[in-house]
Amino acid sequence: MHNRANNDIIKQVKNIEILYEDNSLIIVNKPAGLAVQGGKGVKTSLDKLLPALLVHRLDKDTSGVLLTAKGQEAASNFSRILGRGSPSAVKMYIAVCKDKPEKDEGVIKDELLIRGKVKKSETRYRVIYNGTLPVENMKYSVLELELGTGRMHQIRRHLAMNGNPVLGDDKYGDFPLNKKLYREMKLKRLLLHASRLIIRENNIDIHAPLPEYFKPFMPS
Repeated sequence: MHNRANNDIIKQVKNIEILYEDNSLIIVNKPAGLAVQGGKGVKTSLDKLLPALLVHRLDKDTSGVLLTAKGQEAASNFSRILGRGSPSAVKMYIAVCKDKPEKDEGVIKDELLIRGKVKKSETRYRVIYNGTLPVENMKYSVLELELGTGRMHQIRRHLAMNGNPVLGDDKYGDFPLNKKLYREMKLKRLLLHASRLIIRENNIDIHAPLPEYFKPFMPS
């Protein structure tokens, strides 16, 4: 049993794409479905698989760029940098959402309730593609987003609050539409991806390729 468990962990590590590594950090392309941290009911998590310390977080169902640090000093340094927000660090995302925002680009500043406290929040977005789904001719959009703040589930909540929930979102999304997408397009994942991380003072600019399940929704 012990050897089988070790083999499972090795297999998980091999499936994690390393996008960049130096003497202070490892940046990976986290697959959707892998939790970043362990907890109740979590059998496998990234913090158990990599020999590095977490610096920032991604939802379990969100894929993409994730930075981990080699050692406490590096972790503290990158936590400081990422905590400042833009322009020191830029976090970009790609999301596929229902319908189309009223404007082709803009800023969502709806406040969010976080652990009982109302927090100012900011998400910048730009529409990069509009399409029609083969599910009841439903309109959808592909957005490029940039975090101005880093609140829990911020992008998912902001888009849902503005009538454009992320497709495949089982917490804030359009549940009847999600069921149809699963039946007719076999969509099993949240269509939210951390696509790019820029840390200017370290000359780091890392892109993570989109997972295969995004392809039916992207321009050909």
